[in-house]
Amino acid sequence: MVAWETKSIGRQPDGVAPDGSEVYLGLECSRGGLAVFVLPAGRISRAVRHRTIEEVWFFIDGEGELWRLSGESEEICRVGPGVFLTIPTGTAFQFRAFEGAPLRFAIATMPPWPGGDEALPADGPWVATGDVETES
Repeated sequence: MVAWETKSIGRQPDGVAPDGSEVYLGLECSRGGLAVFVLPAGRISRAVRHRTIEEVWFFIDGEGELWRLSGESEEICRVGPGVFLTIPTGTAFQFRAFEGAPLRFAIATMPPWPGGDEALPADGPWVATGDVETES
């Protein structure tokens, strides 16, 4: 028998991601999960890298930049509505939302998010603005 799930996004975030963005939990299956993240306008995330998971991101609203570093390969790309990108396992990344609107994006995580010790600190190009829950 199939166990279907259906869920609507909450009005308030379910928590704060290791990078400092707000997280709205979606659903998980045996091989992956999907959630929505929001970084308020003008904010900069903490730089992190994942130990075991890989991700596909899709940007819904807002404008900003995302930095990625893997081995000798490094880039900063502009992000906004309609942009997809990948974060392979072990890739360091950091992102920032431009002024004017929050950066809102969906992330598919494969396998499902294993817990808080998955994200390791990394050295990124920008100074993080801190946790969204502790600053107004």
